[in-house]
Amino acid sequence: MTRTVAHDRDPAASADTADTAETAEPAVVVRDLTKAFGATRALDGFSLTVPRGQVTGFLGPNGAGKSTTIRILLGLLRATSGHAEVLGMDPWRDAVRIHQRLAYVPGDTNLWPNLTGGEAIDVLTHGAKGAAHRRRREELIERFELDPTKRSRTYSKGNRQKISLVAALSRDVDLYIMDEPTSGLDPLMEAIFTQEVARLRAEGRTVLLSSHILAEVEKLCDTVTIIRAGKDVESGTLEELRHLTRSTVAATTAADHTALTAMDGVHDLVAEHGRLRFDLDDGAMHEVLPELTRMEVTGLTITPPSLEDLFLRHYGDDLSDGAARREAAQQETAQQETAS
Repeated sequence: MTRTVAHDRDPAASADTADTAETAEPAVVVRDLTKAFGATRALDGFSLTVPRGQVTGFLGPNGAGKSTTIRILLGLLRATSGHAEVLGMDPWRDAVRIHQRLAYVPGDTNLWPNLTGGEAIDVLTHGAKGAAHRRRREELIERFELDPTKRSRTYSKGNRQKISLVAALSRDVDLYIMDEPTSGLDPLMEAIFTQEVARLRAEGRTVLLSSHILAEVEKLCDTVTIIRAGKDVESGTLEELRHLTRSTVAATTAADHTALTAMDGVHDLVAEHGRLRFDLDDGAMHEVLPELTRMEVTGLTITPPSLEDLFLRHYGDDLSDGAARREAAQQETAQQETAS
């Protein structure tokens, strides 16, 4: 079925797409996936679901298994065991058909050095034609401030990344897979990227966004899966995940706070000059709020946990020496496997 790009859509069509997405099968289903590189297990029983019509965040530091998962979904690696399905197809057997229906943005884009940027976009979009595609392509080239007449070998990393983004975002496909897509972009271009993904989200498009930039994921994603050491350790909407960790409460009161200190669910309370600050378990909120009312607080702020709080719940301080070693081992073995 042919779909028109964003410019040609009307609100009713977008609403229909969103309604259909709610009942459709997920765009990506991964269950108990494992991938071993020699003695190293890059994936160890990993599971992931990407609902249609949503932006799904895929979080983890380098070496956690994000890129390995994406390479399996793209048909570039074969899983050791487990189940992977993309748009209802097997990514290893049906890679060609799948690639006709998805757009991919890698974290480091390698281009053909003698092609111009415009020619590289043509290759990456598989020669997509039509007035709507041309309009969208030109709009994106302008938005990302890209000169498509230059040879690819002259581009900086950021400009190579723009080529990949223009090519992917100009395509009218069923699934967008983005692996660290803002790598090399300056803050202004990161903002443009955020706007473009928000646009896809508003249109009910399906996006898998892999990133280690927490603010990026928190701003854009409907659901989040956190991966650690090849395992999924948390998955759900941000609202669901926030219930799994503590909120921060700040209150202003002259009353005695002894009773509050003794209450279950109150942690790390600090009192100074009439100001209280403490962490609060989600389940204790209904007991603590009446006590705060009794204390006649004159100011109250309750801050739900950020995505960073959720992330650090699983990673704490060890975000990286082991992960970096793991990534290096995976890349070396993957290169050997690809070469063979």
